Amino acid sequence: MSEPAPGSAPVVRRATEQDCPALLALYNHAVLTTTATWDLDTVDLDDRRAWLRTHNTGRHVTLVAESAGEVVGYAGYGPFRGKAGWDDTVEHSVYLSPTAQGRGLGTRLLRELIAAAREHRIHVMVGVLSSENEVSVRLHRALGFVEVARMPQVGHKFGRWLDAVMLQLILDERVRPAEADREE
Repeated sequence: MSEPAPGSAPVVRRATEQDCPALLALYNHAVLTTTATWDLDTVDLDDRRAWLRTHNTGRHVTLVAESAGEVVGYAGYGPFRGKAGWDDTVEHSVYLSPTAQGRGLGTRLLRELIAAAREHRIHVMVGVLSSENEVSVRLHRALGFVEVARMPQVGHKFGRWLDAVMLQLILDERVRPAEADREE
């Protein structure tokens, strides 16, 4: 794949293991400077490799946004909970470099992630956000996510309590055949 010309639109593509150093840098920047993640300590490259293995395998997808040959953002989804009954529900995340923010790239990444989830027959996508991350809350609502829970003071970072907002998007209204069979 050729690099986009300077000033051209970023390329969004499926993440590869070669992207892990960039994913690490983006994630650790968020750890140190934002409440987008509630990790308190930075992670290492092995952590991001393990994360990518569970968020870019089978029905799970991670996308990167690349501009002028540099990964400037990523979005991925993986398991919501570890039990089989949750298999059709995923939790997602979106991270952008400070230079990529405010250019519509978060919207593009999330739209493409939603499309990938639909292709993989994911039923529900969930986002768990810090309530103070108003830009992300607005983005999710603009794409059809609805607030399903607000949990006061369930986390802490930077010396203060944080409220979590859970937003979800139902991607399809289908009934799983195995579930329908049990109801008869």
